[in-house]
Amino acid sequence: MAEESTTPTPVELVRQAFDAGNRHDIDAIMGLHAPDAVWDLSDQGLGTFEGLAAIRGWLEDWFGVWVDLSLDVLDVVDLGHGVVFSRVREEGRLADGGGQVEQQRAWVILGGQGKIARTAIYLDIAAGCAAAERLAEET
Repeated sequence: MAEESTTPTPVELVRQAFDAGNRHDIDAIMGLHAPDAVWDLSDQGLGTFEGLAAIRGWLEDWFGVWVDLSLDVLDVVDLGHGVVFSRVREEGRLADGGGQVEQQRAWVILGGQGKIARTAIYLDIAAGCAAAERLAEET
């Protein structure tokens, strides 16, 4: 009997990451990332976070902003070469009493060897989709 691979597909990896995000399980999220992973949030004016320590610090700060936060994954598209495009609706209440927030963002995730290597989040869904398509062509 042939052994099945335990390495998740890029889509499975992305779904696992969003599931962990909805649980606010930072340890699980970090376990899905390569040691030299990068989160690019420059489209939102938040900069780029390189390496697990920087990403973990940003996630801890981000989850601290919310009383609750849910990530509703609307689309997950495998563009090939480890590139996954996701359209995500984020909804939550701000911890400072600032009210309810709902927004959609485009997530572009590059995976390889069962780990997330790069994540870029875009406010403009079309721009995120175009970036994902370019990345798939270049990779």
